[in-house]
Amino acid sequence: MKTTIRAYKTEDTQAILEIINYNILHSTALYDYNIRTLEQQMSILADKESKNFPVIVAEIDGVVVGFGMYSEFRFREAYKFTVEHSVYVSQDHHGKGIGKLLLEELIVLAKRQNLHTMIAVIDSENQSSVEFHERFGFKTVGIIKESGFKFDRWLHSVFMQLILE
Repeated sequence: MKTTIRAYKTEDTQAILEIINYNILHSTALYDYNIRTLEQQMSILADKESKNFPVIVAEIDGVVVGFGMYSEFRFREAYKFTVEHSVYVSQDHHGKGIGKLLLEELIVLAKRQNLHTMIAVIDSENQSSVEFHERFGFKTVGIIKESGFKFDRWLHSVFMQLILE
């Protein structure tokens, strides 16, 4: 069971949508309330590609089991060397090293684009994601308390940073 990391293709959108919508409904990984439509997800991915930001997928036996991407951190010009990334793995494939492969590739791609720093914004309840990012050298640089409200409770955002060398 070999995992392949490759560039996103339009036909991957449905699989990505299923992963995203699962997380919207069942986790605090995304602070969205409502599931996305296929058209909304296609628009989000097209926007990233139009700005020359990568979208990559993890595939096992021809099935998309995870994806990763990054895009602008903030919209001011001076932030152009900083990106915020996302990595998501299908619920059925957690713990198989897929997230590791995706994040490794995103870091390589960011270095190739001469970016300076990557930012992760993680819900504080997701300690496994915090620890995952620490293994790649990300450092916690701030916590914004009560920055989100979902599932009838306030959520705190952990900001983690990796300086690309």
